[in-house]
Amino acid sequence: MKDYGDYSTTPLEDKIMEEVTEEENSGQKETKQNLKSENIHFPTSLNKAALYGIAGEFVSLIEPHTEADPVALLINLLTGFGNIIGDSSFFKVEAAKHPMRIFAILVGESSRGRKGTSWDYVKNILRSIDETLQFNAGLSSGEGLINAVRDEIIKQQYDKKTKEIEPIVVDEGVKDKRLLVIEQEFSATLKVLNREGNILSAIIRGAWDTGDLQTLTKNNPVKATGAHISIIGHITREELLRYLTSTESSNGFGNRFLWVCVKRSKELPSGGNLKESDLEEVISKLRQAVQYAKNLSGEVKWTLETKILWAKIYHDLTTDTSGIIGSLTARSEAYVCRLASIYALLDQSNEIKIEHIKAALAVWDYVYASITYIFQGKTGDPLANKIIEALTLNQGGMTRTDIINNFKRNIDSEQLSISIESLLNLNRIKREVINTVGRPKELFSLNSFNSYPHSKKTYLEIFENYIAEYSNEDEKNNP
Repeated sequence: MKDYGDYSTTPLEDKIMEEVTEEENSGQKETKQNLKSENIHFPTSLNKAALYGIAGEFVSLIEPHTEADPVALLINLLTGFGNIIGDSSFFKVEAAKHPMRIFAILVGESSRGRKGTSWDYVKNILRSIDETLQFNAGLSSGEGLINAVRDEIIKQQYDKKTKEIEPIVVDEGVKDKRLLVIEQEFSATLKVLNREGNILSAIIRGAWDTGDLQTLTKNNPVKATGAHISIIGHITREELLRYLTSTESSNGFGNRFLWVCVKRSKELPSGGNLKESDLEEVISKLRQAVQYAKNLSGEVKWTLETKILWAKIYHDLTTDTSGIIGSLTARSEAYVCRLASIYALLDQSNEIKIEHIKAALAVWDYVYASITYIFQGKTGDPLANKIIEALTLNQGGMTRTDIINNFKRNIDSEQLSISIESLLNLNRIKREVINTVGRPKELFSLNSFNSYPHSKKTYLEIFENYIAEYSNEDEKNNP
């Protein structure tokens, strides 16, 4: 089995990472994000509905013996399980198949978030279940990612003896298309995405969607078909805010990831006291679930009951949210389906039951809360972000002229109007019209966060209301 210590990079990846390191150490000053005076706090603890079944047993068993966040333990297990079972089990949305591929980024307030510690437990368990699973470190180029799961490469070669062109296998490729990528410096990946000509963003999006990957370069025939790639990344919040561009936030890259806030759960100066024998029962259950999912080779479906309830919560999940929060949560229904399917397969079931949806929604609610917390000062519009920063420093408000002068008049008036209207629609700012002797004056100031999306009910709460309504209707129809 490949561990991330065994990962060998391509020359192109080595060159890129050297450039990233040089850039990091060049002494260029990067403006720190202003994270003070925030109105939305770190997400509250994960709803216990997420700790359903074997996943919950695993977290409960490990949690007392580690400083890692229980949320990180859970996300790592769900992602790892989704990868180890391969793509033979899937959930179907219209004509599109959704294998259990999860891309998750653990976001800590600092390097002390114990993000790596949470992975070690899952890695060891997955290794004990299947030694052939590939663990690769590094996510610096699209070509490198394709190469790790590449197809057989055949070239046409002229045979002088037969005077015929014959196919020759020059690379046997990688037979096992499962790959679990662990990127402990995801900030380096985000910086690479901004480099001209880099195709990593497009390849990652393709890996989440279909698993069919290839470059458009004529001289590079490497491609991958049916790749089953999962990603676990680590980053600090400050790095994420600095390096995730507005383009990657809105082009579909950002919403293919679960952004999950984690922190150190406790202090254990002497470490934990977990014995290998304590894990035997959980490992045995996970091994059985993995074998069940591999043998299923088919679609995970709704029960009659959950199909009715899903139709109700689907409306809430797919209701548009504006701004960067909306962009990063735009695949909510797809992710809930994938997560619910994973919980079902852990239960050795090919049907999604109520408990599986509740568990998936509890995870998604935490992801939503994490995104809202992380990006509370951002809009997805660089100019709008700068207007927010200017208004934060001028609590008494600013006129349109004040804002223009703040940018030293180096600003397009039409773009300014668009950004201001966007902020008004998002309820991030408010406008006060002040009558003067001449033309009325508009005064813009920061709005309170009372109308910000985080104040709404959680999806799990809404779903539980639907369950209650469904039960009441069922009792009336079947007294």
